[in-house]
This record gives sequence, structure tokens and C-alpha cells, in this order.
Amino acid sequence: MPYSVLAETISGAMAKAYQNNPDLNAVRAGLRATDEGVPIAKSGYRPQISAAVTGSATRLGTENLFGRGTPLVNEDYTNGSASITITQQIFDGFQTLNNVRAAEANVFSSRETLKANEISILLAAAQSYANIARDQRIVSIRKQNLAFLREQLSAAKSRLDVGEGTRTDVSQAEAELAGAQAILVNAVAQLKQSEAVYVQIVGDAPTGIKQPAPASKALPKSLDQAVAAGLRDHPSIAAAQYNVDSAGFRVKSAEGTMLPGVVIQGSVSRNTTDRDRDSDTANASIVARLEVPIYQGGAEYGQIRQAKERMGQQRILVDSARADVQQTIITAHAQFEAALATTVANKSQVSAANQALAGVIEERKVGQRTTLDVLDAQQSVLVAEESLVTSQRNAVVASYSLLAAMGRLTIQSQGLQVTEYRAEEHYEAVKDKWFGLRTVDGR
Repeated sequence: MPYSVLAETISGAMAKAYQNNPDLNAVRAGLRATDEGVPIAKSGYRPQISAAVTGSATRLGTENLFGRGTPLVNEDYTNGSASITITQQIFDGFQTLNNVRAAEANVFSSRETLKANEISILLAAAQSYANIARDQRIVSIRKQNLAFLREQLSAAKSRLDVGEGTRTDVSQAEAELAGAQAILVNAVAQLKQSEAVYVQIVGDAPTGIKQPAPASKALPKSLDQAVAAGLRDHPSIAAAQYNVDSAGFRVKSAEGTMLPGVVIQGSVSRNTTDRDRDSDTANASIVARLEVPIYQGGAEYGQIRQAKERMGQQRILVDSARADVQQTIITAHAQFEAALATTVANKSQVSAANQALAGVIEERKVGQRTTLDVLDAQQSVLVAEESLVTSQRNAVVASYSLLAAMGRLTIQSQGLQVTEYRAEEHYEAVKDKWFGLRTVDGR
């Protein structure tokens, strides 16, 4: 059983998603189905055995046409036969050989596709975790803002009561308080949405979410290093290359339809009847057949051309995969650097906004500032704090996005405490199976 990990950290969330995510488990099931393509292709090497049993009942009736009233003479008897036939393909123009190789290439491609899906799910888990951490902090900030505005409203009313303030100050404070209540409601709603996404991806309710730090394991030292690593290691590129291999074997298989084929067929049969016991017979035969295709309506030529075009398509898709990986890496790297720089700037902004707010409050006490000035300064603090939270979230997501774009966001690179899904185990169990209805897990 996989080791259960509490999702109290971003690593724990990714580990749970790796274990529980239904979309990822569906891809794994699809890979197991792809594995079965290899024994299906290998069936072309193996004999085909069939048996047939037939039976019939016959009634013969005769009548003497020259004798009036002569009764009918009836005769009943039965016939039966049983046979078994074994057919073995000796040579089929290397079609089976190339079909097996194509099926194996499909398996390898699907494994790489599974790795790409694992990376995508791990990134989604990290992003959903960071979203909840951001939304929780925004809710907390807006609650603090609400408490501050309540204090300002109370102070404005007190000043009005002693004749030091105006009704306008009270109305302004009331308006800001109502607006703060509205944006707090929106923040709580956004948090609930993020929690729902988290449950969908991770498979468990979020508990103990803490502000995560940007990824540090396996990060590149430079953009050039990131691009080189991604072009070398990303599973989507490897999957596309395996698809080219598979398409090449399909071309050879299609060309094999134009080569001669050799089949050996052996059969044993027995015929019985109760009409004449001496007429029971038993037969055995073995036949070797050489089949030389000459012209099959042109379908064989069309299939070969079609297979070649599909191989060309797969080669183009390799270039497309490389370009996509490179573009994604460059984008993620730029976003990561921008998020880090923005975070530094936002920290300075928060510090300056808080100092400005404290100064405005002191100046209002001596009559140099108004309530509106205080409310404006508090709004600047609110914006700065939320901007800082957002930039910190962006830095976390961008760091993991960069790892994902390079193909390095894996359970090994991040040291996730979860059992690795080993696709090779199922493949090794089924690749040479001759018969059996049950799957490896007993279904």
C-alpha cells in the first residue's frame, strides 16, 4: 500500500494527488490497455486452432408406384463429423514482426505520456495548494481591514459626538466599511472555490495549509540550462519520438502485404453414420500454402502511402513538441523571475504603506489630516498586502511550472513520500501471455 501523507505541506498535496487523482489513474489504466497491444500483435506468431462438430438426422421414404395401396418404406439414419484444424503462419512478409515492434513503441510512447500527465497533475496540485494559501491570507487581510474600518467608524462617531468631527467623516467611514464587508464575502467565496479545486485534484479536503516557499530542488541555474534540460528530458518529446518509431514500423508492416506468405495447415477429422457402420471414416491432412499477392485492387498501395504520410506527420509533431517545450520553459522562467522581483518590490510597498498609514493617523489627531485621508491610506495598505500575497503565490507556481516545463517535476526530484507507480510491472506480466481472461489484478 502507498505511504499515506498528510497534505499539510505542498509536497504532501502533490504526493496525495499522485496517489489519488482519478484522471491520473485513468491514464494508468489506459497504459495497461496499451500494454495488451503487444500480446495481440504477437498472436501472429502463434498457431490458430479451431474445432468443429456437426450432426444431422435423415429420413428416407420410398413408395411402390405400380402397386396400389402399397405402404411407404421409411429409413432413418444419422450422420456426424468432428474435426480439428491447426493453422500456422510461417512467413507473412515480416508483418507480425513489425506489428510487434510498433506495439512496443506505442507502449513506450504511452509511458512517456503517463509521465507527462503525472507532471501535469503534480503541478496542478502545487498550484491549488498555493491558491488556497493565497486566498486564506487574503481573507485574513480583509478581516483585519474590516476590524480597522470598524475602529475608524467608531472613532468618527466619537469625534462627531464631541464636536470635533463631521457627519461626512462618519458617512465616509460607513461607506468604506460596507465595501470592506463586500470584498470579504468575495474573498471567502474565492477560498471555497479554491478548496473545491483542491479536493478535485488532490482527493482530500485541505487541512493545515501553510504559506509555501518556491521550489528549490532541481531548479536550473540559468535559462539556457533549463532549455537544454527540457529538450533532453521532457516526456512529451520522448513520446513523440516513440510515435515516429511506431509509425515507421507501420510503414514496413504495410509494405509486407506485398510480399509472399507461407501458411501450414493441419487437420484431423472423423465422419460417422449409423446407416452403414463400415462407412465411418477418419482423415488427416497437412497442407503448405504459398500465397503470392499480385494485385489487390490498389488498397495495398494506398495503405503504404497512408502509413508514410502518418510517419511524416509524427516527425513534424516531434518538432512541434520541442518548440512547445522551449516556449513553455522560457515563459515559466520569465514569470518566475518577474514574480521574485515583484515580491521584493511589494514587500517594500507594504512597509512604506504601513508607515504612511501610521503617519496619517498621527496627523489626523492634530487636525492636519481628515478621516478620508486615513481611509485612503488604509486602502493603500490593503492593496499592497494583497499584491504581496499574490506575487508570493505567483513565485511558487512559477517555480513549479518551470520544473514541469523542463520535465523535472517528479516524485523523485521532489522527494515525495509516496510509492512510485511502476508501469513496467504490468507490461512484463502480460507481454508474453498466450491465454487468460483475467487481468493482472484479478478482474
